[in-house]
Amino acid sequence: MSFFNRLFRRDGGTETYIIAGLGNPGPEYAMTKHNCGFRAVDILAEKLGVSFSKKKFNASYCDTKIKKGGDEVRVILMKPETYMNNSGAAIEETASFYKVAPENIIVIYDDCDVEPGRVRVRASGSGGSHNGMTSVISHLGTEQFPRVRVGIGRRMPGEDMVKFVLSPFSPEKEGYVREALVFAADAALSIITKGIDKAMSEANVKKAGGLN
Repeated sequence: MSFFNRLFRRDGGTETYIIAGLGNPGPEYAMTKHNCGFRAVDILAEKLGVSFSKKKFNASYCDTKIKKGGDEVRVILMKPETYMNNSGAAIEETASFYKVAPENIIVIYDDCDVEPGRVRVRASGSGGSHNGMTSVISHLGTEQFPRVRVGIGRRMPGEDMVKFVLSPFSPEKEGYVREALVFAADAALSIITKGIDKAMSEANVKKAGGLN
């Protein structure tokens, strides 16, 4: 058992979840493909009636409580401000402070293997080529945490990957993605309230209105 997993024992208090959106801080990155995670948790914060007014753990964050069955659980929404490639540092620091186990950490991020306008929920897995997810896995010491992948589609042949993810969507795709970001926000909540299997069965079949 890793140090991280030994640390996060349940202590009988209020169950706590972290929903972390990955992205880069700053207005120049706000609408880029790589900031789908930030955008999704912004939507979720609005839905829950909270705002990212707190600064700690190298992140902007806020917290609230929601119903899970007959109980009330705490949900921390966060946006790491460490820049994408070091996202795991902020998530680990937050999880350590609040004693949140990996299985209660939900990460929302952009994925080039998913079509724009769709999301994919998974219970675990590698970070693939996504540097932000690689950082999260490295800092948590495990791949066993749920994630919500927001589709950004594939780059054109020969196109530089960094340039691709740090550019905005075309106007046509932006409409699909905006709808998918709502799917992603809802899916993150569903993981908590309905469980990962139900969240996958609901979210993974959804597609934005303009898609066939």
